[in-house]
Amino acid sequence: MDTVISHAPLTIKIHDADNVAIVANDGGLPAGTVLPGGLVLKDKVPQGHKVALVDLPAGAPVLRYNVPIGYALEAIEAGRWVHERLLQMPQARELEGLPKATVTAPALPPLEGYTFEGYRNADGSVGTRNILAITTTVQCVAGVVEFAVKRIKSELLPLYPHVDDVVGLEHTYGCGVAIDAPDAVIPIRTLRHISMNPNFGGEVMVVSLGCEKLQPERLLPPDVIPISDQRDPHAGLDVVCLQDNEHVGFMSMVEAIMKTARRHLERLNARRRETVPASELVVGVQCGGSDAFSGVTANPAVGFCADLLVRAGATVMFSENTEVRDGIAQLTSRAQTPEVADAMIREMAWYDAYLKRGSVDRSANTTPGNKKGGLSNIVEKAMGSIVKSGSAPISGVLAPGERLNGQRGLIYAATPASDFICGTLQLAAGMNVHVFTTGRGTPYGLAECPVIKVATRSDLARRWHDLMDVNAGLIADGEKTIAEMGWEMFQLMLDVASGRRTWAERHQLHNALVLFNPAPIT
Repeated sequence: MDTVISHAPLTIKIHDADNVAIVANDGGLPAGTVLPGGLVLKDKVPQGHKVALVDLPAGAPVLRYNVPIGYALEAIEAGRWVHERLLQMPQARELEGLPKATVTAPALPPLEGYTFEGYRNADGSVGTRNILAITTTVQCVAGVVEFAVKRIKSELLPLYPHVDDVVGLEHTYGCGVAIDAPDAVIPIRTLRHISMNPNFGGEVMVVSLGCEKLQPERLLPPDVIPISDQRDPHAGLDVVCLQDNEHVGFMSMVEAIMKTARRHLERLNARRRETVPASELVVGVQCGGSDAFSGVTANPAVGFCADLLVRAGATVMFSENTEVRDGIAQLTSRAQTPEVADAMIREMAWYDAYLKRGSVDRSANTTPGNKKGGLSNIVEKAMGSIVKSGSAPISGVLAPGERLNGQRGLIYAATPASDFICGTLQLAAGMNVHVFTTGRGTPYGLAECPVIKVATRSDLARRWHDLMDVNAGLIADGEKTIAEMGWEMFQLMLDVASGRRTWAERHQLHNALVLFNPAPIT
């Protein structure tokens, strides 16, 4: 990678075998520009977009990351802008005959002595925030809960200074759905496991309407309700049912929610942060609004940081089915065991069938913004997305909505690539810190978990200076190496886990929870 800081033409080539490079200069480069090697641009090439480094005959593979990201639909002269209209996208790799657990990761020494200040829970998990979450069984109660939460925040929360926030777990599920259909297990267990997220301290409070299909006891049966040390183990599920006869009028419902919330706030307020090892971090990594720099700056730095976290004994989850599908052979070969590889193949096959039912394929993933940022298709996007996972062995696989059960190391949590659905499913898995990289820019955030936002380009970091927590564009600028940025992220995660607020938290930028529901709606 060329790391000279100047206003001179700057291109970035990932692998020696690549026959294209991306333009790094803000605003791109005009036709006629002479690149450092003497190549003259025949077209204006926007920032992040590819330029052909050699003459490419029709049908020739276009290589980036030393992977064919497409095949030339016509002869492409050296110096031309290589965009999606000039490329035929490769077919997806079949899921048969894949390498399984064939790569031995380099042995790296464990990282010891790193800690953060977190909240220990009765079930052994550790929270990075101390939040009262109010679970809802159905969308019908969302308005009442929203009204009650506003009052709790203004009237009660100031009385409990050691509680960080109160959030309503609103969603669009619960009724009008085929709740006994096989795939209905996904949204139900997702909401169940979000209610048990480490950042909620084991305090489970539910607001129900009464007539919905997703009854409280089905959502949270007695054998899965987390019981805190201070609670009567025979107390059962703490439910406010709005259709109960005792509620006369709207304010009666609100007062009941507030009265119940007060009991949970008192217990949460008694908790204090304590020093815990970095191994208690459960980090979800994701990218959204990706561009061609995602796989050059932010995602490689996150991947380096992921390796540090694994060495420290922590858990790192990467996800986004369609954004790793084209690198499936890379992933199955990194599986710790053949059984882990088989689990990953199972999830990919399920998702392939899910897309086929909707008469689309993986190419539907790439957005207009991705393409404007230089990503020609899902193959190129996938190559840049996978590097978030680092180089550690993949030690486990979670199906959508499943929860971590003592697993550590690098985990593949199978989710759709949608930012909101992916984040929701990672919360269900047990995430207590979220890392989100973006090139085009997105103000994404979660109320339930701190979100660290990483910009891929310095221009984005400058313009969105009070939205981006990390500027990984400094790598392309030549001011920092991937390793330096990875260490910086690692330390920032420990600080955020200890209570340092991210920009999304300061501005209270919170996207809605979006449950993944592949089952029919009645």
